[in-house]
Amino acid sequence: MSDTSPRPWILAETNYTFTREHRYEVAVLPFGATEPHNLHLPYGMDLFEGTLIGERVCEAAHARGAKVVLLPTIPYGTETNLRAFPLAMNLNPSTLLAVLRDLVESLEKSGVTKLLLLNSHGGNDFKPMLRELYGKTGVHLFLCNWYQMILDRYDEMFSQRDDHAGEMETSFALANFPHLVVHTADGRLAADEGQPARTRFEAVNRGWVSITRPWHLLTRHAGVGNPMSATAEKGQRMMTLIVERLADFLVQLSQTPADASFPFVPRES
Repeated sequence: MSDTSPRPWILAETNYTFTREHRYEVAVLPFGATEPHNLHLPYGMDLFEGTLIGERVCEAAHARGAKVVLLPTIPYGTETNLRAFPLAMNLNPSTLLAVLRDLVESLEKSGVTKLLLLNSHGGNDFKPMLRELYGKTGVHLFLCNWYQMILDRYDEMFSQRDDHAGEMETSFALANFPHLVVHTADGRLAADEGQPARTRFEAVNRGWVSITRPWHLLTRHAGVGNPMSATAEKGQRMMTLIVERLADFLVQLSQTPADASFPFVPRES
């Protein structure tokens, strides 16, 4: 018979009997999105990614003694660029900030003073929110856009860059929920090759000038990045790297006292 007892590092599974007797040092709050991902991946990609990565990372950190808890994933994000696609469920940045502020207040009242935002959606821009909340809460905020933390090893695992629903995200899906990846009758991915449109301005195309990108003009089916080389093995390698790196961080974060100089090394007097 399999073990079905609550996992104490997942808040949604644990209970008051446990939480009133055990103090958490660190909370992990995944933020996802609900939006189309080309023609072959589910709308819940960012939700599933944040949840699965959060579970694996917190489990690994808990096993090493970290007092860490995974909060339920926020399934919605900022979708203003994808508003032309059906059921891209939008929370404006100001709404997202209000949600974050309220949850941070709840953590502070519960005595949890370290929070990692585990972000799965490129449209969620949390850096300005961290700046706005700084000095207004006793909770120390950290941000991880998990898709950026692997960039130094990206080319070892993948053959092409992935902006949205390309090789990397498709590999993640094939490794973790292959039943949700749509294929054609001949076994190919039911997707286009994710080639984005170019703007009329070379400065924008080269990244010297930025714009907000309306995805119904940028893409055919909400995909940027070719998914055709994706494999489950690549997705497994990526997950292993993410868990290794983030679990190390959570262990250190749990064990490090939040003193006056936190999170910096104290200066010598």
